[in-house]
Amino acid sequence: MSPHATSGMEIALALAAVKTLMLVTGGIITYFAFKAYQRTRQRALGLLAFGFGLVTFGLVLAGMLYEVLEVPLAAGILLESLLVLAGFLVIAYSLYVQ
Repeated sequence: MSPHATSGMEIALALAAVKTLMLVTGGIITYFAFKAYQRTRQRALGLLAFGFGLVTFGLVLAGMLYEVLEVPLAAGILLESLLVLAGFLVIAYSLYVQ
């Protein structure tokens, strides 16, 4: 095995670990935002929860599509980026409305 293959495997494992932590952290943030929405019924908090949910889903989508469904990596990254952008737009809107 070449040194480059070992390094590539280490990077892939580190990426999987970081993406997993991002999924867990984003899930926790989404959960707390949704619980706050349920408690207060404020539309802005509902939008905030939805936006964080989109961002979290988008952050893990590219790798999942590439590994599970064998979608080209560039297409997965494009879809991931679109979901993250949509999530950020919803979050920004949720902070703007009252």
